[in-house]
Amino acid sequence: MKQIPNLFTLLNLFFGCCAIVFVMQNGIAHTFDQDGEYFVTFPERLALASLFIGLSAVVDFLDGFVARLFKATSEMGKQLDSLADVVSFGVAPGMILYQFLRLSFSQQEDGLDVSIGWLLPAFVVPCAAAFRLAKFNIDDSQQYGFKGVPTPAAGLLIASLPLIYFYGSQASVNNLLINKWVLYGIVFGVSYLMVSNIPLLALKFKDFSLKGNLPKIILLAGAVLGAVLLKWLAVPVVFILYIIVSLAFKNKTT
Repeated sequence: MKQIPNLFTLLNLFFGCCAIVFVMQNGIAHTFDQDGEYFVTFPERLALASLFIGLSAVVDFLDGFVARLFKATSEMGKQLDSLADVVSFGVAPGMILYQFLRLSFSQQEDGLDVSIGWLLPAFVVPCAAAFRLAKFNIDDSQQYGFKGVPTPAAGLLIASLPLIYFYGSQASVNNLLINKWVLYGIVFGVSYLMVSNIPLLALKFKDFSLKGNLPKIILLAGAVLGAVLLKWLAVPVVFILYIIVSLAFKNKTT
């Protein structure tokens, strides 16, 4: 029974590895539309990587729940969870950003021959994720509040990009997602938020009072409304709302 939570954690890692496989299978293609105009794209299989990162997030939530259910929390489980999270919410999202940067540069002349140095900043994200998780493991004060954005939240934000790109209906948003400067902004912005000491809410309930849980209720309402109105674009919007609400109620993040 004591190993059941660890099996969930390993499933998190397994799904993270699957996500990386689907990211690596996406080759950029040169095609022509009906008017003979040249454009560059890559297959929708990249969205499957997002699916597996989402599955990793589900089992990442469940492993803690199962550990408490079976009273099987352990130091080994804590370390194993962080190792799995580095892959699922650090390396896999970093690979997604790498592919988006490739797509961005491929839009320009000789873009497929771009120096790898322009693509390597994508791997700042997994480095920041590893640093953030190591910091979290040695800090016992982050029970009802976080210092910096949790790694799963950052990973899910990046995982939403392929879903927005392929299944969104706003061309202006898609153009932003293949703008290299926007992508660099995401890389360094998300990485900074992970390693920072900005006080952010942990979505745990101390009690069931309205006053004590007002920030979480605002976030939940924003998430539901966003999902209805914005679909996948709701993910980055709710992410920003999470930071705003956390700062507005920062006395409740500790």
